[in-house]
Amino acid sequence: MHVPTLISRKRDGETLSASEIRHLVDGYVDGSVPDYQMAAFAMAVFFQGMDPVETAALTRAMLESGDVFQHPKGPPVIDKHSTGGIGDKVSLPLAPLLAAAGARVPMVSGRGLGITGGTLDKLESMPGFRTGLSLDEAQKQLGEIGVCMMGQTERFCPADRKLYALRDVTGTVASIPLITASIMSKKLAESLDRLVLDVKFGSGAFMKTEKDARKLADAMIAVGMEMGVEVKAILNPMSEPLGRAVGNVLEVIEALECLDGGGPADLRKLVLDLAEAIAPVSRDELQALLDDGTARAKFDQLVAAQGGNPDDLPRLAEIHRADLILEIPAPDTGTVKRVDAGLIGQAALQLGAGRSRADSGVDFAVGFDRLVKIGEHVHQGDPICRVHCRHKSDYDMAEALVLEGLGIEP
Repeated sequence: MHVPTLISRKRDGETLSASEIRHLVDGYVDGSVPDYQMAAFAMAVFFQGMDPVETAALTRAMLESGDVFQHPKGPPVIDKHSTGGIGDKVSLPLAPLLAAAGARVPMVSGRGLGITGGTLDKLESMPGFRTGLSLDEAQKQLGEIGVCMMGQTERFCPADRKLYALRDVTGTVASIPLITASIMSKKLAESLDRLVLDVKFGSGAFMKTEKDARKLADAMIAVGMEMGVEVKAILNPMSEPLGRAVGNVLEVIEALECLDGGGPADLRKLVLDLAEAIAPVSRDELQALLDDGTARAKFDQLVAAQGGNPDDLPRLAEIHRADLILEIPAPDTGTVKRVDAGLIGQAALQLGAGRSRADSGVDFAVGFDRLVKIGEHVHQGDPICRVHCRHKSDYDMAEALVLEGLGIEP
């Protein structure tokens, strides 16, 4: 196939066949299609879009560019994907909860970039926890305890890794077909029976409006249907942070509270909403697994299996303690009407909890906890959150951004 012709046809709005799309993807992975041609193709897709059949073909070609999970017959294989948010630690309680409910959960996650936190960073704040499992190790662990939480291996969707890096530097990230293929190729390479999507919208999310979030959800559901996987989507606002903690180890501590039957109400509700959509048991049974310690025991099993020590978990606040822990006082008395997730995410990033480049490190200790929630009443001078930081200048920056995003009405 003549690659420039395929690019031109997509540029002109034509529909490409599955074999033509496969030729492009395979050629890009083996190097016969150079970056500049794939960049041109991505830009053509950015402007002309793809129909669901094309998007499914791109997804399949990308997921089959490397290794995929192989599961024996048995319990349903299920997972969740979040499009990202501030304080979004849902994966940590959700994966062991689903495994405790009798499912297999091969959760492949990513690192944080920009204001959006990453599950791998949170997991690695637990001393010794190893996210770099091989596919063989992951499949063995799934057979033993029903859950693994790992990063993408070198041979797992290599086409996506290359194409995502290219999109990042060519202005083609914000394309729903390309976003869909990127997300779904990684998730469907887990060889799932069911997938639930947590699609965020608002100031702390990639999709700013509910309308755009619905478009993305519909595109991913359509690809799942084309590929024979049951996909459900739940749209969730990300106007305020989820829970009361933002920052790696602070979010792990809050996730542990959820696994112990407590934690913030909004976190618990979302975990149960997502689990109910794909679990082989009822919501009442899921609640019982959270409340009776079964899900927490499964999490401890997971930690031990991947190199951590469950005995360290109650000591995480001591293991990763910031140099300064300071409160931000409320400037007024009244009801909290706004806690801008985007600004808090930006503040957490500048504190060091996130990364602005993919190769940067993160500071596990810094961030926010005890965050006030929308609808709560505060008095002037009451603490609206605690800032965990390294320097007083970091606190001053964080205070300014938090107060800019805070709305209190009498």
